[in-house]
Amino acid sequence: MQTKHNMVKQAIKSKIMDGTFLPNQKISSESELMKQFGVSRHTVRLAIGDLVNQGWLYREQGAGTFCADRQPDQQQGKSEQKNIAIVTTYISDYIFPSIIRGAESYLSEQNYQVSLFSTNNNHESERTILERIIEQQFDGVIIEPTKSGYANPNLGYYLHLERLNIPYIMINSFYDELEPVSVTLDDEQGGYLQTEHLIKQGHKSIIGLFKTDDLQGTRRMKGYLKAHRANKLPVNPDYILTYSTDEKVERPTQFLQEVLDSDEKATAMVCYNDELALKLLDVLRERKIKVPDEMSIVGFDDSFLAEVSEVKLTTISHPKTELGKKAGEMILNMIKSKNSQTKAFDGSFIFEPELIVRSSTNSLDEKLKQESYM
Repeated sequence: MQTKHNMVKQAIKSKIMDGTFLPNQKISSESELMKQFGVSRHTVRLAIGDLVNQGWLYREQGAGTFCADRQPDQQQGKSEQKNIAIVTTYISDYIFPSIIRGAESYLSEQNYQVSLFSTNNNHESERTILERIIEQQFDGVIIEPTKSGYANPNLGYYLHLERLNIPYIMINSFYDELEPVSVTLDDEQGGYLQTEHLIKQGHKSIIGLFKTDDLQGTRRMKGYLKAHRANKLPVNPDYILTYSTDEKVERPTQFLQEVLDSDEKATAMVCYNDELALKLLDVLRERKIKVPDEMSIVGFDDSFLAEVSEVKLTTISHPKTELGKKAGEMILNMIKSKNSQTKAFDGSFIFEPELIVRSSTNSLDEKLKQESYM
């Protein structure tokens, strides 16, 4: 169980690391901290004493307690070993091992030590990890943002990284407010290619399922809509589902069941990713709906899942390992140039997606021709 003085100490450290207290700024008085945390003066003094000893705060006689300036070049005893933090939403799932392997192998070749962290797509976990990165003064950070489609409560920590001149690169997506250097895939174009492929096959009633608590899903949906407009094909709003990470299994499967039970006659589906496509293939199998004869389906990411099912997925390529390696190259360039952040997306890199056609899609025109001869 956390002691009272450790609770106060951690709360003050968090305010330093999220930028509430800036270098050389006076922190709250002992009386204010006593009132804020409901603790004794002795407890407050213990917490402040620890932080002074650890170099987070300093005292000025008769003036109060101030936030220390913890610039990396001002710290003593920092290890000469270069350390890079890689933070992803998940580590062992889906396409993430390939991304991590690409970055880690390149950085290791350059004699950098790599530490891996996972936020589990949770803002609180992201905050804890950022505090650890700031406290340990990593030389650089490669990070996949958490729920990039939402306002982020941890922006102050990223601004503090910039103040400390610790470079960071965002992968797969980014927090738009920060205008960070990033390595991403053109998700909008990917969504366009998914949908255009089905339209060219004669499909006019196309379901779209998009996870929109990250920017990838929002942009893939934008591509889906643009492909409809470009081909002068009206969009049925009843065919579009947006869902969050917490709903990624239950809500899409429920939605598909509802569409299949309705009088609507959808013939194709665009999925946020391959993982979702496989779950929906299970629903179609249970309903004895044949893929691609009765329903065509397109995934995204060209993950290992695209070829494990008996129906091999038509999908959109994702650079995975190459994306990780590119991020590794870029973060080292930023470290060597001592440039913590290049603003307005200067130096960012965008991979172009490609459509990979397998057996989960079929020409609707060809199917109609076959039926006419039966």
